[in-house]
Amino acid sequence: MRVLLVEDDELIGKAVKQALKGETYAVDWVQDGETALSSLNMEDYSLLLLDLGLPRKDGLEVLKEIRQSKKSMPVIILTARDSIEDRIKGLDYGADDYLVKPFSIDELHARIRAVVRRNNSIASPILQNSIMELDPSTCEASRDDITHTLSAKEYSLLHTLMLRPGNIFSRNQLEESIYGWNEEVASNAIEFLIHAIRKKLGKDSIKNIRGMGWMVIK
Repeated sequence: MRVLLVEDDELIGKAVKQALKGETYAVDWVQDGETALSSLNMEDYSLLLLDLGLPRKDGLEVLKEIRQSKKSMPVIILTARDSIEDRIKGLDYGADDYLVKPFSIDELHARIRAVVRRNNSIASPILQNSIMELDPSTCEASRDDITHTLSAKEYSLLHTLMLRPGNIFSRNQLEESIYGWNEEVASNAIEFLIHAIRKKLGKDSIKNIRGMGWMVIK
C-alpha cells in the first residue's frame, strides 16, 4: 500500500517511515505542506499521514484543499496538538482519524488497518474471497486451512488485489501501489511476486487477464 507521510520533524519522520516500510507499506516522505500537495497531484496514494504544524502550509489547510479537490483517500492526522478544539477541527475538515504524539507504532498500524477497511467498506478485519483469506494484522494468507507467511512485497501486492476483488489492476497500478520513490523496480518484478504467491496459494489465487493485468475473484 502506497502511503504519503507529511512530517517536518526529522527524527519522527525517519522513525515512522522506517517502521512502516518494515510492515509492508511503500512510504514517500515530505516535510512541508506545499510539497505534500504537489506529491498528491502527481501520485496516487492509498493513505495520507499528516502532521499539522508544517512549514509553508499548515496541515489543516492541506487537508482542506485535499477534500475540496474531492480526493477521497483516508487521512490520519499525526500531531502534538491535543486540545479537543483541534481534534474537532481536524475531523470536521475531513480527517478519518486523529493520533496525538507521542504514539505507539503498533497503535498506528492498527488505526491504518481500520481506516483502510472503512474506506473500502469492509467490516471484517480479515480480507477474504471465495478461495482464500488475508489477515492484515499478521500479513498471513490462508487457503484450505493452511496458513502461509508472505514477504512484505507479496503481502502488499495481494492486499491491493484483495481490497477490490473482481477489479483488474494493470502492471503500472500494482507497481505504484507497492513501490515508493527511489525504489528500483525490475521489469519482471510484478510477475515474480505473483509467481511466488501462486506457489503458496495456488495457480488460481491470482488470475491474469491477458493484455489488461491481474485480479482476484470475488
